[in-house]
Amino acid sequence: MEPIMRADIAAFGAGRAEMANAMIEQSGMRVRPDRNRGRSAGINPSGRFEPVSRHVFDDGWSSLEELPPFKTEVQVEKPRTIITRNESPDISFDRSINPYRGCEHGCVYCFARPTHSFMGLSPGLDFESKLFAKPDAARLLDKELSKDGYQPRTIAIGTNTDPYQPIEKQYRIMREILEVLEARGHPVGIVTKSALVVRDIDILSRMAERGLAKVALSVTTLDRMLARTMEPRASTPTKRLEAIRQLSEAGIPASVMVAPIIPGLTDQEMERILDSAHHAGAREAGYVVLRLPLEVSPIFKDWLLRHYPDRYRHVMSLIRSMRDGKDYDSEWGKRMKGAGPYAWQIGRRFEITAKRLGLNAERRTLRTDQFVAAGKDQEQLMLL
Repeated sequence: MEPIMRADIAAFGAGRAEMANAMIEQSGMRVRPDRNRGRSAGINPSGRFEPVSRHVFDDGWSSLEELPPFKTEVQVEKPRTIITRNESPDISFDRSINPYRGCEHGCVYCFARPTHSFMGLSPGLDFESKLFAKPDAARLLDKELSKDGYQPRTIAIGTNTDPYQPIEKQYRIMREILEVLEARGHPVGIVTKSALVVRDIDILSRMAERGLAKVALSVTTLDRMLARTMEPRASTPTKRLEAIRQLSEAGIPASVMVAPIIPGLTDQEMERILDSAHHAGAREAGYVVLRLPLEVSPIFKDWLLRHYPDRYRHVMSLIRSMRDGKDYDSEWGKRMKGAGPYAWQIGRRFEITAKRLGLNAERRTLRTDQFVAAGKDQEQLMLL
């Protein structure tokens, strides 16, 4: 990622963004626009565990072949377990499920991008186009819920990659998971950027009636053009607000996540997003400030230089003002909200607006007393 580091320095120097963009172009890191059409990442760097990095350059022999556009490819993953545990003190859940690895929504700021490095793939365009599906997820979930001593607590889904990304239309893994959770009386909290969630209103409404389900829609911006470049294959902001309305009318507790807030680019929209979501039926809300861990930082910087070069210095300066001068600070309690005067201002604006709208006046707690453990007959069938 050295070319991006040098470009960042140049963007703050006399050359400004024009020189920074030229440096990245000359490095051979950038993918041609016709190859990454409909994607947000403009680079596809090797993962941090790989021994080599690859760059495109002309060797003078005119032997460079035209490479094809990136197309979505899906592989089947066969995990042994499906529930992921965590002990993070600054999040409200201790277990989650990820039906997919990688995400076709392609949000340029996605903090999950670095996880693709564990597969020997790039956190850049590979993360958006080389996906992994877990079709055995529902069966594995039922098996884990049947273990002796299992104690039910809310399972979060959508915390790493979106369970309702486009390939869910074909694989329907999320719907099968919900069917298991409904049958077992197990609570679930969902976060998504996709209006596809309304497909499962029938299941979610029945679960919500029993106090077992809630859904949060993440809305980053109301600017459709900005959303198209920043999160190209996610539902439009209008459709996400419409999803909130449909969920709310079906009796499903719906909330809005203003996430991530990008200082100098989307932070001025926070009040409008909260107001629009409340009008659509949301009664709870939250926010997260932009996080740029590991490879996410250079991918986001390259995107910002390509699409908003005139704002590069301002945006990155504000980000660093909330991260003790760094692109990211992973300290518990600070990684989600940031620190310093600008982070404090965002927090107060959120609190004032939420109070004015009546958001978070009551927080819905999901029930765990309806959980049904596996019966003897079911346990015997699982052995077959």
